[in-house]
Amino acid sequence: MSPRQQARSEDNITLLGFDYGPRHIGVAVGQTLLQSATPLTTLRAAGGQPDWQGVTRLIAEWQPQALVVGLPYTLDDDESEMAGRAKRFARQLHGRYHLPVHMIDERLTTREAAAILGSKEKGDGRLDALAATLILQTWLRK
Repeated sequence: MSPRQQARSEDNITLLGFDYGPRHIGVAVGQTLLQSATPLTTLRAAGGQPDWQGVTRLIAEWQPQALVVGLPYTLDDDESEMAGRAKRFARQLHGRYHLPVHMIDERLTTREAAAILGSKEKGDGRLDALAATLILQTWLRK
C-alpha cells in the first residue's frame, strides 16, 4: 500500500500543506474526511531559512498526522529550479517532526491563487496561504 493510500485508509486525518518559497511559506490545514483545506497563514523565511518556530507552533496547534509540500514543476513536466529547495524543506520537516511528508505537483497554484484573490491582494500574505490550500486540496482529491 502506498503512503497516500495508507494515509487515506484512516477515517479522518488532519494534514498541513506547505507552499515553500525562499521568502514566504504558505500554510494550510485540511482533513481527509471532507477532502477540504483552509488557508492558515504565511510564514516568513529569513536568509532561506524557514520560520521553524512558526512551523512548530502550527504543528502543536493542529496536530497533523501528515504533511504535504508542493513540488514545483515547469509546464514542460520538468522539476523547476525551486524543486530542490522544496525537497530539502520536505526532508527537514520529516527530520524535525517525524511525520510522513508527501510531495505533490504544485504547478500553477500560485498563479491560480493570484487569480482568485485579484492583483491587489498579493502583498498581504494571503497569496501563499491560498496556494498552500490549493496544493493540499490537490493531494486530498488524488
